Amino acid sequence: MKQLIPNKQTVIEWLKAIGISFFCVLIIRTFFFEISPVSSPSMEKTLMTGDYMFINKLSYGPRLLKTVFSVPFINQKYYSTLVSLPYMRLFGSPDVERNDIVVFNYPQEDEHPVDHRTYFVKRCVALPGDSFKIVDGLVYVNNELTDKEDYLQYNYHIKSDKVLDSAFVFAYNLKEGGKISDNNDYSYTLTKALADTLRSKTYISIIERNNEKKEMWDEFVFPFNPHYKWNVDNYGSLRIPARGDTVKLDSLNLCIFERIISAYEGNTLELKNDSIFINHAYATTYVIKQNYYFMMGDNRHNSQDSRHWGFVPEDHIIGKATRIVYSNDKLYGTGIRWNRIFQSIE
Repeated sequence: MKQLIPNKQTVIEWLKAIGISFFCVLIIRTFFFEISPVSSPSMEKTLMTGDYMFINKLSYGPRLLKTVFSVPFINQKYYSTLVSLPYMRLFGSPDVERNDIVVFNYPQEDEHPVDHRTYFVKRCVALPGDSFKIVDGLVYVNNELTDKEDYLQYNYHIKSDKVLDSAFVFAYNLKEGGKISDNNDYSYTLTKALADTLRSKTYISIIERNNEKKEMWDEFVFPFNPHYKWNVDNYGSLRIPARGDTVKLDSLNLCIFERIISAYEGNTLELKNDSIFINHAYATTYVIKQNYYFMMGDNRHNSQDSRHWGFVPEDHIIGKATRIVYSNDKLYGTGIRWNRIFQSIE
């Protein structure tokens, strides 16, 4: 009778094969590339909920592991900080370019090590050393307009002479928004091109982009201080910190650099009677230790980004999103988006 139970040597060979395969996948995922889902609409129409993006980690140089003892491919909480390595990256600092689509770890999750924080994907709108501002919803870097409105979305107020029913929503593929009054007032998230199309309709009497006016302070916008009367549509001017910068500190601008000094660069920080103490020593200046970046979503009025939580440190950068490998619209039930598969991301 043929033996069905494998012998010891066969089991060892199988275990070796599985171990080698697992190790190869781990190396590839850590140093070369990774595929990750897009779980929010903050980058629409560039990236849509249900897209699976290809993350090229070679683009910015592979980041070495920080937490040595962790379980890969599992929930972010399965790790030990018993051995924690300093930030290191092959090939030096990441060569991020303006308008790159960057995948990074969410900076606000202080309860986890950097490499176990949630993946975020945004567009890098400003680099270390850049002067950055937003004027009426458009980004200016070093006093030059850098936004390209063809890939951006904003919320628009629409006034109609008739009810905009489900057929209207379906015809123009409207995903976010709806009716806001009984007088046929609506709010929808639109591209400029779609807004121009709807503006030509005879039954649309008003269509205008929402815009928070200058000097209208939004308390939920970084740096959360009424001295900086900024909002999502009118923001800055702000210089993006670069490694080696010596910044002058005072009680008014400390809110801009507070997380850099303490959370990202590991110093103790205290403010006593308007005097600043770093590592228990009185300080009027601070030297920035790493580069920082300003990230924003293309869905400008529906994105939690650097306007809401500040700079992204260099050691949080994972890689560049370069291509959509698969797309399935489970949120709205339309199924596989065949036209998006293998589409490049720009």
